[in-house]
Amino acid sequence: MAFTDELAADAEPIFDAIYDHPMVRGIGDGTLDEEPFRYWVKQDYVYLVDYSRVFALGAAKAPTLSRMGTFAELLSGTVNTEMDLHRSYAAEFDIGEAELEATEPSPTTRAYTDFLVRTASTGTFGDLVAALLPCMWGFNDTGTRLAADGLPDDERYADWIRMYAGEEFTELTEWCLELTDEVAAASTEADRERYRELFVTSARYEYRFWDTAWRREGWEL
Repeated sequence: MAFTDELAADAEPIFDAIYDHPMVRGIGDGTLDEEPFRYWVKQDYVYLVDYSRVFALGAAKAPTLSRMGTFAELLSGTVNTEMDLHRSYAAEFDIGEAELEATEPSPTTRAYTDFLVRTASTGTFGDLVAALLPCMWGFNDTGTRLAADGLPDDERYADWIRMYAGEEFTELTEWCLELTDEVAAASTEADRERYRELFVTSARYEYRFWDTAWRREGWEL
């Protein structure tokens, strides 16, 4: 059994909870109010900045030139392409670049990105990969499920579903799954148990990221 098959058992209840969350359901049927989604778009922009740092650290820690090149491509693609696409998508919700740049991370966004960057900085290459996987896998799982339910009439939400259910993002997810299996196969049992803990923590943050947007979490003080 592949290591990611084992992780799937840990991921299932969390991914199910994400799919069943009222915010995600609202995207799926097109009934979601704009305000929580506008919150999500802005927080996701902040997230992508530190997500890029994880790719940079992945390139630095990669054990082979090939893997270094892949992480360098992901870094370049995120910084030079995905961020622009995110700005364009945000504009559809009347969110300008200045507003995106001024977004203050929510408590959950700060905790999640700090966890990812700390893991990538102080952990092994395998630790980094394990912590990275739930973001790709979770969004692809959610997008694929929603696409199977049928696209909503609101084209903005339909575009979101198409992006994460699409071939390009599915291929990226499959690459990360394969990389996780390769790294785990060359690791000790103690390493794999640590990878599992990091994976589950990251997956839990994925759920909280959705819930935070639904509640529009802020700093109380």
